Amino acid sequence: MQNNNVLILDFGSQYTQLIARRVRELNIYCEIHPYHKIPQNLKKFKAVILSGSPFSVRADDAPHPDLSSIKSQKPLLAVCYGAQYLAHFNGGNVEQSETREYGRAKLSEIKENCELFEGIAPGSQVWMSHGDTIKKLPERGVLLASTHDVEFAAYKIEGEQTYGIQFHPEVYHTTDGKKLLENFLVNIAGVSQTWTPAAFVETTVQELKEKLKNDKVVLGLSGGVDSSVAAILLHKAIGKNLYCIFVNNGLLRKDEFDNVLHQYKDMGLNVKGVDATARFMNALNGLSDPEAKRKAIGNAFIEVFDDEAHKINDVTWLAQGTIYPDVIESVSVNGPSVTIKSHHNVGGLPDFMKLKIVEPLRMLFKDEVRRVGAEMGITQDILGRHPFPGPGLAIRILGDITLEKVRILQEVDAVFINNLKKWNLYDQVWQAGAILLPVDSVGVMGDERTYEKAVVLRAVESTDGMTADWVNLPYEFLQETSNQIINRVKGVNRVVYDISSKPPATIEWE
Repeated sequence: MQNNNVLILDFGSQYTQLIARRVRELNIYCEIHPYHKIPQNLKKFKAVILSGSPFSVRADDAPHPDLSSIKSQKPLLAVCYGAQYLAHFNGGNVEQSETREYGRAKLSEIKENCELFEGIAPGSQVWMSHGDTIKKLPERGVLLASTHDVEFAAYKIEGEQTYGIQFHPEVYHTTDGKKLLENFLVNIAGVSQTWTPAAFVETTVQELKEKLKNDKVVLGLSGGVDSSVAAILLHKAIGKNLYCIFVNNGLLRKDEFDNVLHQYKDMGLNVKGVDATARFMNALNGLSDPEAKRKAIGNAFIEVFDDEAHKINDVTWLAQGTIYPDVIESVSVNGPSVTIKSHHNVGGLPDFMKLKIVEPLRMLFKDEVRRVGAEMGITQDILGRHPFPGPGLAIRILGDITLEKVRILQEVDAVFINNLKKWNLYDQVWQAGAILLPVDSVGVMGDERTYEKAVVLRAVESTDGMTADWVNLPYEFLQETSNQIINRVKGVNRVVYDISSKPPATIEWE
């Protein structure tokens, strides 16, 4: 597997991660690197893909890397901006298109006996997304495919395994995109399809054994997918030398602390549950600002985790459930993106803990984490769990936090989540939860006037949380859920449903 990797050079496209996901769906390992940080050791990469970009190749500030160690040296597929880049700087011509070329198009002509388009017929739908267009091919450029509006939709450099395409094979709208990537990577570049969950488990467990030896490792469990899969991988490698700590911050879902601890014991993990509800509530006392609440929770978690870690003699490693999108974000073309809201992670632990970091999932996407978990026999109850924010219900209670508000929201959330499961809707939703508003509204119960809380139900569909759309839940489901919440949860007399997408809204309200 070491020499059957694919390098994706990122020019800042919103689709770059999607290219990687499509490549990995072919059971091929790939890595994303910024265009201005080309790895020095290119021997481990058997093929290279250039991503699209929001830039124009004609702009003064356009990305302009030195590709001399790649072009003509390795099989190269240049997508959109990449294709225009190769044309513009190698004797071709790129101009602003008379009409912006966005959306669906169909391949009208495909060169016969073309390896890149093997098994793809004229009429195949592709997805365009560019304002510039190639007007003249680069030196030794050979036309491979056209659409009605784009003459040079695809080309090859004669004498090289270098290909350029002006459409995006990685998006679902390009119906034969996966086939094209397979043609390039497997048939042309000869990359082996050895990146499987089973292979990952075997390789990673062996690497962890060699890296950690007899050292002790401490891991903060959250009950979520990432930390659970990381824990089982480490457990396979080092057994009882893995010490897991599951902290109850008092802001978990109803009965979650006991339920999750029970699940972990069934998995054979060495887990200690710590109920620190009082400590977190004291830290949150009087705080209403979302960032202030996040920081208070983060600091309290560090204190609790540090106290517990020091009770274990000779711990040298801190394990984290970091996954690949976090890694990509930290080294992206434009650097870490603007902080919309601070992230709660054990990664915020202070220097004084002096622990080395081990991150067994750092090269996996979320869907791959789930597949690896399934390979290791982790139950669907854990693998299918919706994401849950690190600060818990504190950021779903707008305003200050009290035990009574937590109780109300836990009860509301329990009705909502249990009904999603009862109606077989839970697995169709990426994330769901309830929000307690700092709003009292007038209601009538029996013959009495009430003045109680309003709650919001939120359910979204997504693949990675970067973008999300609200789920069109059945009216009958919403009706039943609303009635149950108002009838069963003392303190609530109004239920509303959030129909905002991300962007412009975020999934969580704080």
